Amino acid sequence: ISFNSVDSSLSSLKNCQSYINTGMEIATHVALDLVESFNDVEDVNSMENVMLEYAAMDRELNHYMTAIEETVNQIKREKPENIPDLKYLVNEKFTALESNNTDSDLQKNEKYIYFKDQVKDMRKQFCHQSDNDNEAIEQIDEDIAVTQSQMNFICPITQMEMKRPVRNKVCGHTYEEDAILKIIQTRKQQKKKVRCPKIGCSHADVKGSDLVPDEALKRAIDSQNKQ
Repeated sequence: ISFNSVDSSLSSLKNCQSYINTGMEIATHVALDLVESFNDVEDVNSMENVMLEYAAMDRELNHYMTAIEETVNQIKREKPENIPDLKYLVNEKFTALESNNTDSDLQKNEKYIYFKDQVKDMRKQFCHQSDNDNEAIEQIDEDIAVTQSQMNFICPITQMEMKRPVRNKVCGHTYEEDAILKIIQTRKQQKKKVRCPKIGCSHADVKGSDLVPDEALKRAIDSQNKQ
């Protein structure tokens, strides 16, 4: 049995997945723009709903691709004399996978988690509230002062202000992207692990796959430099 057409379909589905990822990245950037430009809460919540819809599409697409791959592998193992009904078998496996869906699945989506973290950090950097709530504004002014005094824009590797900060998903520390990637590459060639360069951090195995752009921090640095 030739599976060339199936492989072609899987390739198309993976392209669709890249479109979903791009959509989630755009939604995250829009949400950060909204926080930075004072249009907070309701508009950001609408972006969060968009992220959850994308996460649902991503889950459904993953399940469908898994169902196809499992069906093809099963046929290759069993080598039936007659060509089975591929569509029926795929739909059967897909339905079984979808039956286990829960709302919490969507909140575990990696890009959704990133969205939540970045919006939270962005609100710390650019705290805005309704003008109607004077007490809240006074409290936020104090919080901003504390946040800004504690804010560290300096890379622990270069000891210079970061231009493209990336955050380690494991320990939460940030570094200049080029600097940390250079260390990872050098240590890889030496077949050694990379300890987090932040003083006092016990994380001893920094990987490139653990690094994500810290858009909220970058915007805070850019904002300060404009002032």
